[in-house]
Amino acid sequence: MNACPTRCPAGQRWPGFVVLAIGLILACLEATTASAAPPLDYQRARYAAIHFKPQIETATNAQCLACHAEVLKPSVSATSPAGVKAATAKAWYQQTSLYTGAQDTFHRRHLESPLARQLMDLRCNTCHQGHDLRDENPWSSATSQRVGGFALRKVVTPETTCLKCHGQMDYAMMGLPEPWPKSKTTFQDNCLLCHAAIRTNRHQVNYLKAEAIEKAATEKGGDSCYGCHGGRAWYRIAYPYARTPWEGMAPEVPDWAKGRPAESEPRFLVGVTQPVATPTPQVPTQPAAPQSEPNPTGQGAQN
Repeated sequence: MNACPTRCPAGQRWPGFVVLAIGLILACLEATTASAAPPLDYQRARYAAIHFKPQIETATNAQCLACHAEVLKPSVSATSPAGVKAATAKAWYQQTSLYTGAQDTFHRRHLESPLARQLMDLRCNTCHQGHDLRDENPWSSATSQRVGGFALRKVVTPETTCLKCHGQMDYAMMGLPEPWPKSKTTFQDNCLLCHAAIRTNRHQVNYLKAEAIEKAATEKGGDSCYGCHGGRAWYRIAYPYARTPWEGMAPEVPDWAKGRPAESEPRFLVGVTQPVATPTPQVPTQPAAPQSEPNPTGQGAQN
């Protein structure tokens, strides 16, 4: 800080006691300013603006991990409380061929694992949408979360996030005779036998790498698809994916798809360029038959 002037406008020197008084005042102001910004303790951090909308919607991973870096530290126990050794047992998420390496912690699997880096672009706020103070005490007001929408702490709603990749595969709706592990031989372990022409506009959201997923499906077979479409299910239901229009899509809407949205949630479309679905050219003398989807015998479609 520059030194205070010791001369008045007329060029005369200020009296010494005036200079001393000015210095004391400035020192007091500096001390007051410093005391106005106390250390960020737990309670102040808990109610920091970044934990609430709208700031949480644009928060970066770096901002979140500045305080929550521990979620990415390797911390898998070598032995479970029951005495099972992690090195000799497979966790449920290791059951498909795409997972490689040893067991790992939750956040590391979703952010740091080779598979996550290859196929996904998950961010902290993909799942964590900040706090809502009323969620700490459900039914505390007339506008609090209703039944089915309550999310205690951190506003992670599994029905609209986790279920996307951890729901069951509704094989009956898709027209498969048996679950995929038993049906895949019949279909040459290749989901693209059908999906090369059906529901081809897929994975166009900002938390997935669509091109990498399609490449994996071509090179590594059905397990690359099944891993997120039933292979790691911890829900007993299938996720009702948006039925995004695709080129050549039949105009008729199947009964199971009525009421389905035509695109994903707006926050997952930020920064995503959606392919434009164009109708299949029709020959006037002999119209081509519209591409049909698998026979709908149940509710809930896999993308």
